[in-house]
Parts: sequence; structure tokens; C-alpha cells
Amino acid sequence: MAASNHVDFSLSLHHRLAPATDRDFCWSPYSVASALGLAAAAAGGRTRQEILGALRASDDDLTDILGLLKGATELDEAGAGAEDPVLAVANTLWAEGQLPLEDSYVRKLSDWPGGAVRGAPFRTAPEQARQEINADVARTTRDLIPELIAPGMVDSDTVAALVNALYLKTSWTEAFDEQATRDLPFHAPEGTREVPTMRVTRGLGYAARDGWQVVTLPAEGGLEAVVLLPDDGLAQAEPRLDAARIEALVSATRQQRLDLSMPKFEATGEAELQGALGELGARTLFTPDADFAPLTPHPLRVSAVLHQSVLRVDESGFEGAAATAVMMRLMAAVDEPDPIRVEVNRPFLFLVRHRETGALHFLARVVAPSWSGRG
Repeated sequence: MAASNHVDFSLSLHHRLAPATDRDFCWSPYSVASALGLAAAAAGGRTRQEILGALRASDDDLTDILGLLKGATELDEAGAGAEDPVLAVANTLWAEGQLPLEDSYVRKLSDWPGGAVRGAPFRTAPEQARQEINADVARTTRDLIPELIAPGMVDSDTVAALVNALYLKTSWTEAFDEQATRDLPFHAPEGTREVPTMRVTRGLGYAARDGWQVVTLPAEGGLEAVVLLPDDGLAQAEPRLDAARIEALVSATRQQRLDLSMPKFEATGEAELQGALGELGARTLFTPDADFAPLTPHPLRVSAVLHQSVLRVDESGFEGAAATAVMMRLMAAVDEPDPIRVEVNRPFLFLVRHRETGALHFLARVVAPSWSGRG
């Protein structure tokens, strides 16, 4: 999968997922792409095609998606005197013990970073299952995501969940001087206010073109941060940003001496992705027509796709965590019609019959019910 396709998926989903541009928001394209990739590997037919289409991949590109995600986990060692970056990735299929799983899918899962299958008592103890998944996500994310799945999101009809969890922490190749951090004005949509602002003067990647200023900040592990600062308001500029423009902006950066000031910040995000994925064409996985035969012979559909993310940036570097859960339930349980209400509150007949012969053992008319309490 070309990196440009992944960026296209990321921006396409971002434009549909993010709240209004006057509100902070953070999410992890890596985590969502991982969870959707697991779902695509578990799907067949139209369901698979739609998921891959949302990911901006063709049917032959699932291995390329996996290659991109696996490649992104291969971080360089830190330079002399610096701490190595920390990266933890878990891709887990949580399944009800009675749900039969296709061996081929279980084998494929082992190819994914941190791929594993674990049992959860969805049918018999749904709240326990929820807590077990949340505890595992919390461990992977160093407690930055303590509760991915909210109360009520798991019930006795839930039988499986595909869960990605991600944690990343690394330092700048050259840290900002904490002594240089000052409270400086930041012009937010609701008004100007003072925020803790880092400052450094050094050579960094920079470009100014097409209404944007771009700064790249190198970090340990072969990672980098990219700051995209629009000349005009972000509310006007962000909707026009696409994969080609981002690629052109980053490619245009050149090492220049900058006097950079940038706020310390922490951004979070939480979302249910069904609506946004539907706008990208992935709809069948949520319907009775969903095909997850490569995972199990039992008919399943996705009931929800949940996501949370946290990112913290300060003088030393950045730390982030994210998790995505694709919740799955049995089709029959999900698609039962609402019960028909019958109120036996007027005179009626009551028959006791032999089913095979049709012989009536009893026939009663009940006009004024009474009960002696015997028995």
C-alpha cells in the first residue's frame, strides 16, 4: 500500500470524523487502519471490498497494508546518550469461547504486529469481558486509554471484538530547553490567551508555499513531527487539505535556521466511526448482509467501531496512545424483530392439546379469572 493511499484514507476519514475546526481533536490513522485491516482479513465478498475501499486499497493490497503497518513498527535505535523510543502494538481478536474460528484467519493474525487470539466471556459475563478488554488496552497504552469500551457496549449478543492498541513515546533528537518555555499569547477562535510555549533556534526542515508554513522536527527512532500552519484561518484551510498537497508540502521542506515557538499541548479524541466509515463506502459490515465467513461460519455483523486517542507534546518529545475496537455480534441476535405485545386482559379460550394428534386434553373459557393459591 503506497504511503500516499494511507494519507488519503487518513485525511478522508479525518474530514468526516473530526468535530468543528474550532475544537481540538486527535485520532490515530495507524490504529484505525490496523483494526479495519483485521476486519478486512476477516471479511469476504462485498464486505471486504468496501472495507478495503475505505482504506483506499484494492483487493490485492491487504498484504501491502500489512506491510505498511509492520514497517511503521520498525524504529531506529536512538542516538548516543538518548533513550530508545518505546513502541507497543497489540492486534487482538477477542472471541467468545463457543464461537468457532477459522484456522486460516487465526494463522493470518499471527502475521500482524502483536497479533493474538484471546477468549472473553461475552455471552455469560459481558461486563467481565468488557473489563478484560479495557484492562488489556490500558496495559498496552500505559494507562493513557483506561476505558476504550464504555459500559453498555458489550452485552450477551456480543461474541467477538477486533482490537488494536498502540503506544508510542520518543524524544526529539534535540530537546527544547525547558528554561526557554514561557507563557505567550495564542490566538484561539474563542479569543487570545496565554499558553506555555516552547522556543528554540536551530536548523529544522521548513517550507512556505500554497498558503501554508511547514516545519519538520526530527525525533528519535526515525520519526518526525510535521507542523502545518496555515496563513489564513484553519477553518478555511483544513477542508482543502488532501494527500497530494501534504506530500507536496512535506517534500518542499529544506533545512533552514528557524526561530521556532510552539505551544506544549495535549490533544485527545474519542469517536464511534460507523457514520464516517459509511460515508467512505464501508456500510455492509454493519448490516445483515455482512460476510465474515473467513473468520467464523456463524453469521456476524459489526455493531460498533470505537476509537480513542491521546497525544502529548512537550520539550522532551511526544507520547501518544490510541485504541480501536471493532465490536461484533451474532446476526440472529441483532436482527430479531421487536416483540409483538399481547395483553390477555379480556375473556379468552384456553386449550391444552396433543401436538401430534391434535386431540384436546382441555378447553377452557376464561371470563373472570380466579386463583385459589393451591400448588
